[in-house]
Amino acid sequence: MKIDNCTPVTDFVLAGLGIQDDLQVIFFLSILLFYIVTLIANLSIIIITISDRALYTPMYFFLYNLAFLDICYSSVVVPKVLTDLVSQKKMIPFYGCIMQVHFFHFLGSTEVILFSVMSYDRYVAIAHPLRYSTIMSYNVCFGFASCSWIIGFFHALVHSVMTSRLTFCGPNIVRHFFCDVKPVLNLASTDVSLNFKLLARITGTLAITTLVLTVLSYIFISKFLFKIKTSQGRKRALSTCSGHLTVVTLQYGTVIFTYARPSTNDFLDRDRAAAIMFSVITPALNPLIYTLRNSDIKNAFKKLLKRYH
Repeated sequence: MKIDNCTPVTDFVLAGLGIQDDLQVIFFLSILLFYIVTLIANLSIIIITISDRALYTPMYFFLYNLAFLDICYSSVVVPKVLTDLVSQKKMIPFYGCIMQVHFFHFLGSTEVILFSVMSYDRYVAIAHPLRYSTIMSYNVCFGFASCSWIIGFFHALVHSVMTSRLTFCGPNIVRHFFCDVKPVLNLASTDVSLNFKLLARITGTLAITTLVLTVLSYIFISKFLFKIKTSQGRKRALSTCSGHLTVVTLQYGTVIFTYARPSTNDFLDRDRAAAIMFSVITPALNPLIYTLRNSDIKNAFKKLLKRYH
């Protein structure tokens, strides 16, 4: 593509949520409510897991990481969305946009890797309960968590660096309410075929691999569930997995819907609806799903209240 007499874009304009003006107040209050719930619920999990030594176990170590991830993940997108809903100019600097692409994919990919690690942790807890503390030692858990963060960082770095090297001459309107890689690539004035190949192969491989590992863990878990003779024991084992399985289904469903399809304008409009789910709603639901049927968290919360009361 010819880019003679190109004036590089210094700012992007976010198209926003694409809603009518009379609905903006409702959307603002709804998104703000979800964001407050995300902050309070996930911070509560972090404080509870740190304050109660009975929760110093692999399961709650990974839940602590997930809670921290959800706070950061939602904060990459939601504050800017709230600001844009009450402002006329929905501008974002070029490098601010690239940073948003980076951190969104960094935290999102770290989270899906962590889901696979958490499913393996549940498999070990159910299949090898007597050796659980030995297999899932502190060093092993720390190694798993560190690898999740490192792989997520370098996965996002590929997309952010490759996107920043492109030339953008206009138009500069991003058809989304934040800077995601696909709508930004559609504005490039140079060839982006390599970028889309990297997105399909690297992100696709990461998503499929983590999904397969998660599914395999639950296949092995189901095999051991049939060996549990008592219904009470089977119910207790299921309760440790149900929250994680629900969260995984929500996250993977929206991610696959967004990134496994073409990047046409029609699909990009639908992507905005899916992005609301995994950037606004899911981070608020995750801590609630994990804690509603979790007696350990409830007991630790009661002890914390009594201590400060």
